[in-house]
Amino acid sequence: MTHDPAVLHPEHYTVVFENDRVRVLEYLDHPGEGTSPHDHPDSVMCTLTSFDRRLAAGEHQVDVHLDSGSVRWLDAQRHAGLNIGTTDTHALFVELKEPAPAGRPRGSSLGPVDLGAGDGTGAPH
Repeated sequence: MTHDPAVLHPEHYTVVFENDRVRVLEYLDHPGEGTSPHDHPDSVMCTLTSFDRRLAAGEHQVDVHLDSGSVRWLDAQRHAGLNIGTTDTHALFVELKEPAPAGRPRGSSLGPVDLGAGDGTGAPH
């Protein structure tokens, strides 16, 4: 069974660009809509709207608020998502096809992390 979000959820994910190094997905959903578990490789997420989502992986879940224009790192992960806000979720994902360098520590965060701004903790904002 595939866990490719563009295959599992074509109503939400559209492939807008792809080559041998990256794939760019556009994601759009409306309040109350969500996805079943799917995989993301290491990615950069760029938000096009402000939104609130609940992300879940197994027994772990986290609520995330992101403002329009945010750029966040997303470690490779499998999660499901639900739009728990009052606005559309609209974002671009730049998925990396190259494997992470050997020995690079893997993040343990569910969802996007802010590695370049904010409080320096890497916690979702």
